[in-house]
Amino acid sequence: MAEPPEVLLFADGSCSGNPGPGGWGCILRHVTTGREKELSGGHRATTNNQMELTAVIEGLKAIDAGRPRRIHVVTDSQYVVQGMTVWIHGWIAHRWRRGRSGPPVKNVELWKALHALAARHQVTFEHVRGHAGHPENERCDELATAATRRAMMRKALNEE
Repeated sequence: MAEPPEVLLFADGSCSGNPGPGGWGCILRHVTTGREKELSGGHRATTNNQMELTAVIEGLKAIDAGRPRRIHVVTDSQYVVQGMTVWIHGWIAHRWRRGRSGPPVKNVELWKALHALAARHQVTFEHVRGHAGHPENERCDELATAATRRAMMRKALNEE
């Protein structure tokens, strides 16, 4: 039986238009102490998948890399879960291409960053249904949506 995680990382992304202004949100919870930290941010021009990836990346960045930790990522993004548990092995084997002579992997820089951060720790991934009443996923959605609104405001102010 695997050891329980030390940190739970809940993550979600949001986008108004795809592409368009977007946001991400995450919650870090230290399992033993119950201490939590909420993080969020956004970009004026992005995609939903980029924000889903960014939420996990920023969460992992916020965890002390001084020593490896057992981290369990919970997200409503099948893209993130499948990417990190199934597809990434082939992408790496094919030099970040989808198949031996296929097209390059979309969002490759984000995938590389996520892979490098996850390699510092022992990370597992879990998919939950979005908008299905999962409290932490709902909160991450609120954080991401608020960050999207802020990114929309920044975009509107810069376009005028």
